[in-house]
Amino acid sequence: MTDSNQKQLGNTLWSIADQLRGAMNADDFRDYMLSFLFLRYLSDNYEIAAKKELGTDYPELEDDSPRVALSIWYQLNPEDIEAFEKQMRRKIHYVIQPKHLWKSIAHLARTQSDDLLKTLQAGFKYIETESFESTFQGLFSEINLASDKLGRTYADRNAKLCTVIQKIADGLAEFSTQIDALGDAYEYLIGQFAAGSGKKAGEFYTPQQISSILSGIVILDSQEPSTGTKKRLESVMDFACGSGSLLLNVRKELNKAGGTIGKIYGQENNITTFNLARMNMLLHGVKDTEFEIFHGDTLFNEWDMLRDANPAKKPSFDAIVANPPFSYRWEPTDAMADDVRFKSHGLAPKSAADFAFLLHGFHYLKDEGVMAIILPHGVLFRGGAEKHIRTKLLEDGHIDTVIGLPANLFYSTGIPVCILVLKKCKKPDDVLFINAAEHFVKGKRQNQLSQEHITKIIDTYQHRKEEPRYSRRVAMAEITKNDFNLNISRYISTATAEEEIDLQAVNSELGAIEQAISAARDKHNGFLKELGLPLLP
Repeated sequence: MTDSNQKQLGNTLWSIADQLRGAMNADDFRDYMLSFLFLRYLSDNYEIAAKKELGTDYPELEDDSPRVALSIWYQLNPEDIEAFEKQMRRKIHYVIQPKHLWKSIAHLARTQSDDLLKTLQAGFKYIETESFESTFQGLFSEINLASDKLGRTYADRNAKLCTVIQKIADGLAEFSTQIDALGDAYEYLIGQFAAGSGKKAGEFYTPQQISSILSGIVILDSQEPSTGTKKRLESVMDFACGSGSLLLNVRKELNKAGGTIGKIYGQENNITTFNLARMNMLLHGVKDTEFEIFHGDTLFNEWDMLRDANPAKKPSFDAIVANPPFSYRWEPTDAMADDVRFKSHGLAPKSAADFAFLLHGFHYLKDEGVMAIILPHGVLFRGGAEKHIRTKLLEDGHIDTVIGLPANLFYSTGIPVCILVLKKCKKPDDVLFINAAEHFVKGKRQNQLSQEHITKIIDTYQHRKEEPRYSRRVAMAEITKNDFNLNISRYISTATAEEEIDLQAVNSELGAIEQAISAARDKHNGFLKELGLPLLP
């Protein structure tokens, strides 16, 4: 699909959402619409797999036929259904009944069928409970089709769903063969809904421009970035993954560079966003065997996979990216002081869990890995426990780069943020500071980073370049002298030098001005003399 058609598809879907949500909260409507888009994807994928499995036995229908080919096959071959579904579970790990396929649902919507709502409910439940893999369990748990937000009565809710689904089906009709495009359309809608969600957007969405910076950093060789992109990352982790957009961006950038990822790992504490992330992975063609998203609290390390007491079995990751909630208040227990993630550095204060998130990720980073995390600027200079953690990380040589970004890039906050790049084994004995705070395109609602801005940041990191008022490599001796304060302004001056004044040129210019004044005065006095008026001195 061309970029133009891609944009058209995204705009079509967003226009539908904007028209139809009415008085419903944008976040609530987002979940309905994205789930329907996901059902469309699952259905198309399932029908393609079914056609391949059944071969010449698969019924051929006209494109505009309201009938579902698989439904006809089920009617003609009742004794073969069980074996067929067993094969589908084995090959694509889920089953959709013909009556629950998108084409069937869309037909019910177009005919204003009273059965749409209950059919849709049954379809979601069947996919969740009858699929072979746990990937689909609870996937639609937050989609309440019985909610009063859709309507006060069953009839009202059914009618609303008929309208929404019919509009989506009609909007997607011209893109019916472009299954791969649905992933990008899904991502586009997430971004559009985030733009209207204000502070809540921070719970699930990292703007693409910032994702691109983190992705561009972690796909480079961690020990020798100047040598270019790694050919393979065995594992990538985001412990506050939201809708999964940051992880998918890493995958996309590495694929563009000719590399591959072994497996993607994510963790998310919000159940709705957790479901969005799983849908997002599948919609972008990531197989359920190629990713694992866990629902649970990162700070309290609720993921059993990460809690193996045997150090030899501790999972670790080639690359870690994260955009955790800024200055999140938390309640660490006394026992957490001995938590293996924190005991070497100390606990982050209750008022701001920024360093707790950082240390969690850093603990699971491979020795030769790289971690890029977005944090508020306070982590660079705040005192107390945070200064102790920062000092320990610096003295151990783990902070590689500090990148200052412009203000007002996020939907959820207007504050400027920074990116910290950390490594367990870094070669340079200095810290690279990049001050990109003044390099942006001013927007109406949010500031934007152009591709040129993004490329400049990544290139500066990759080649460890120094540039006046933009980037500088700072020796540890200077950072120690500054009491381990990493405030970027201490190391990079943004003040522009005053322009040198050429006194001789200024003197000549003043002389010329005085001559012009004298000539003008003489001319004016000539007029005054003719008129018999007093002359100017």
